[in-house]
Amino acid sequence: MKNVIVYIKKSKEGCTRASAQYCEGEVAYMDYLSRETMSIKEKLGILSDAAKYDVACTSSGVDRGGNGKDMGNALASGICHSFSADGRCISLLKILLTNECIYDCKYCLNRRSNDVPRAAFTPEEICDLTISFYRRNYIEGLFLSSGIIGSPDLTMELLYRTLALLRHRHHFQGYIHVKAIPGADWELIRKTGLLADRMSVNLELPTAEGLRTLAPNKHRKSILTPMRQIQTGISNSQNELAVYRHAPRFVPAGQSTQMIIGATPENDYQILSVAESLYRKFSLKRVFYSAFVRVNEDKALPALAGGPPLLREHRLYQADWLLRYYGFAADELLSEKRPNFNILLDPKCDWALRHLEQFPVDVQTAEYQMILRVPGIGVKSALKIVQARRSARLTFEDLKKIGVVLKRALYFITCGGKQMYPVKLEEDYITRNLLYEKERLPFDKRQVTYKQLSLFDDFRFMQTGEGEGRRWKNIS
Repeated sequence: MKNVIVYIKKSKEGCTRASAQYCEGEVAYMDYLSRETMSIKEKLGILSDAAKYDVACTSSGVDRGGNGKDMGNALASGICHSFSADGRCISLLKILLTNECIYDCKYCLNRRSNDVPRAAFTPEEICDLTISFYRRNYIEGLFLSSGIIGSPDLTMELLYRTLALLRHRHHFQGYIHVKAIPGADWELIRKTGLLADRMSVNLELPTAEGLRTLAPNKHRKSILTPMRQIQTGISNSQNELAVYRHAPRFVPAGQSTQMIIGATPENDYQILSVAESLYRKFSLKRVFYSAFVRVNEDKALPALAGGPPLLREHRLYQADWLLRYYGFAADELLSEKRPNFNILLDPKCDWALRHLEQFPVDVQTAEYQMILRVPGIGVKSALKIVQARRSARLTFEDLKKIGVVLKRALYFITCGGKQMYPVKLEEDYITRNLLYEKERLPFDKRQVTYKQLSLFDDFRFMQTGEGEGRRWKNIS
């Protein structure tokens, strides 16, 4: 406490920063911490719960092996250690630095005008939590975001201090995903990016008009500027690594963003076009879509009588996958005349039914890009088909072994000019049969909840076995 008071006095006596807002915010932050009486556990409960609506939380994308002396490593294939009672994996400590915020976004639970419990961590407290949970095998990485406390510069500097302590003092080499704060000084973002594995800047809403309506304190330009700076930093870092093997790596796992879906009236075509533009212009790794949840009472927000638009979010993720891995364009999947996805069919099946003139596809002779467009055939299956047909003539049994979902693909493919069954290439006929299969969604729309996985769930686990036979047993 004495150190905090000395720091406040020094800040008041003479601030070397040009920004008066920064100085005032820093003094207020330190003064707030000096008066705070919450325990670490109470803070963790508030700030982990406050982070649950930020879905741009990734846990893969970079390889960094352990060096024998520092703590942790990172795997490109993802990280997982502990599991909840319902089978979900606890991989990242997902928290906010603080849920204090100078902005008043109408859709945000942590907005300035809301009367909610507030808390703030110090960089040292976040480091202690991360290292403690890592040593207990709860986590293998950190996802750190924050409300805007004082000013964007102050918030970004606090995030940087946290990462600097983790990397340099605690020698933590695990995965770290951190938010870049729009409006913060580029030098702060750059220094933070040299310590993080992935960074993200949330676009928040798909259009500038939506942002003006629901987040009047935020501006599209201030959000896109750090995106462009991070993109340039990543490109420069890759060029330096090509020349100097041990050059510092800047955001090696790339950047991502998040859009809230359903809070503003944009249709699916507009949203998907924005995502396509972000991938093309900013080289993003991922665009995340978050179904709008009405947590505030405000006349500017939609009522959502049917609950959060979870099925719409699901269709956008399916379409996003088609953009990134299957070679589709947004205007192939949707158009101004047909601006929204078919609720009953996934986007790939829907596209195929509207372009039956391109089918059936003979898997023995068709090009790889065309095979990719067949419903029921994924990227891995398409590659295996192209490789296998070089040495043998494929049969439908072979396709099944390769991993093709024949109950969907059989309407759109032939093997050596022969169909699996005599089926009609008619839209109504195929649609009826596909709907009969009852596409399985990744959630039950009636039972879904927004309860975030908590480190305080009333379940305890015991590790059994060793090596590959290691399992987690519920002993609660």
